[in-house]
Amino acid sequence: MTAANPAFEHVVADMFNVAATSADQAYRLWEKVLSRETSESDPAASVFTDLSESLLEFNNVLAENPEQVLLKQMTLQQNLMSLYQQTALRFLGQEPTPVISPESNDRRFQDEEWTQHIVFDYIKQYYLLMSRYLVSLSQELNGLSPHAKKQLGFFTRQFVNALSPTNFPLTNPEVLRKTKETSGSNLVEGMEQLITDLGESFGGLNVAMTDMSAFKVGTNVATTPGKVIYQNELIQLIQYAPTTKAVQKTPVLVIPPFINKFYILDLRERNSYLKWLVDQGHTVFCISWINPGPSLRDKGFENYMLEGPIAAIDAIEKETGESQVNAIGYCLGGTLLAAMLGYLKAKQMPKVKSATYLASLIDFSDPGEIGVFINETAIASLEKQMNALGYYDGRQMAFSFNLLRENDLFWSYFVNNYLKGERPAAFDLLFWNSDGTNLPAKMHSFYLRNMYLHNRLKEPNGIELDGVQINLSRVDTPSYFISTAQDHIAKWKTTYLGAKVFKDNVRFVLGGSGHIAGIVNPPSAKKYGYWVNDNLPADPDDWFKAATKNEGSWWLDWQNWMNSRQDEEVPARNPGVKLKPIMDAPGDYVSRKIIEVLHK
Repeated sequence: MTAANPAFEHVVADMFNVAATSADQAYRLWEKVLSRETSESDPAASVFTDLSESLLEFNNVLAENPEQVLLKQMTLQQNLMSLYQQTALRFLGQEPTPVISPESNDRRFQDEEWTQHIVFDYIKQYYLLMSRYLVSLSQELNGLSPHAKKQLGFFTRQFVNALSPTNFPLTNPEVLRKTKETSGSNLVEGMEQLITDLGESFGGLNVAMTDMSAFKVGTNVATTPGKVIYQNELIQLIQYAPTTKAVQKTPVLVIPPFINKFYILDLRERNSYLKWLVDQGHTVFCISWINPGPSLRDKGFENYMLEGPIAAIDAIEKETGESQVNAIGYCLGGTLLAAMLGYLKAKQMPKVKSATYLASLIDFSDPGEIGVFINETAIASLEKQMNALGYYDGRQMAFSFNLLRENDLFWSYFVNNYLKGERPAAFDLLFWNSDGTNLPAKMHSFYLRNMYLHNRLKEPNGIELDGVQINLSRVDTPSYFISTAQDHIAKWKTTYLGAKVFKDNVRFVLGGSGHIAGIVNPPSAKKYGYWVNDNLPADPDDWFKAATKNEGSWWLDWQNWMNSRQDEEVPARNPGVKLKPIMDAPGDYVSRKIIEVLHK
């Protein structure tokens, strides 16, 4: 008999203590999670109902074309046999060529043990071979409809990535080393954090992605000086302090998406788009949307238009005397901007001199992978949930969006937080990403059905707002579209189709990178570049073939485009000259957290 290990006994005691003190809480949390799985109003359940139809189609295609599967199985067996042989040779001291290697952008297997240790190398290659087989089966089977192929591809990817050996303590060499170094305390701390995160989640597991205590809105993020000069139930309107002696006559109004907080455009001074606009000599106003709770359940899409940008333009006119603005809409803010232009055109109210769309969908014919959640069954189920609550919980939305990049935005933090027992580093972008907002039930239902499900915004008179038929084909406002090549939320070819909806006078620019980094790309960073083409052929591929690549940031191209449309300069305008300032920027709407507003 060997002597007992005091360190091990201490770890075991700690684990029992955690289990004892957290048992009731953990039981309630897991009971809640399990009860959600059978809830009739659970949108996730309805997504899987729709998936069952795709699986039935998949089975029918298999039955009709069994040779397709047999060929893939034969290839898989050959690769597995090669892996066995290569592993045996390694045990004999040889260094054979790997049968399969991770993709260059796959960061899961970066630890050297995955290559140097024979067992871990075998586990890694076996997993990659099986993953490739399953994914190819869902995507390369002839006869599947595009919808079924998209759904099966998405959920197959979720399945194989969830089963990655990196996600389990006994098959992850980094976790095993950490467990040995800490005598198991990493697993104890990880369990405590898992229980905490489950308690703060809704409709999934919202893994902590950054140190939320490291940032405070208005202190070290969203610090551009300004004043809130107007507010209503849905918005606070911020006017930023000028940094130039003279400014362009027409003010700029920025319309952020109301599914996020506005300060993605004002994270730090060096990459603040709002601060950059001010420094270029613009009088800049920005909408800060409320984080709605149950009391705003009946606010619809038209309320967001009337009480959002239209109310903001009226306030700007009172403050500056200018009846027009240069409007900039980001993501869903751009969708709202387009709808507003159709409304103003019908009302013969020329309130917008130019429109800029940052990664914005107007045509929703291909919404990307988020489309797997969009179907009649899923939306009807989600509406039941929203009607009961009065809102769509932003934590649920964040979980869904994180699954679009599951390895980077979910599983990497799962391993770091719960298996290694470490806390994520402070990162302002992820602080913003975790600072979610709710959406009113009525507005979100309208948005999902009319934009994502039926794609009516692009159709002449496809939707009606405040009694007005919206026809974007009549809109002739000069427009600037900037999309990004790697955007998985607003795919650039789909945003291009939206740009084609308008009458004329449209400039389309394609930036590098993705939905955030490609937009928030200051010239000083000298990153990514952008493509320009003055023509707008029908096919986006034809546009790209004739486009010219430019180095640096699209911000400079936009400023040149804007300069060609400006009239005169006027003395700089300080905030709140006509409208009494309510408070300093960034205001208090932006500081309201989801938990704080749910019962208001």
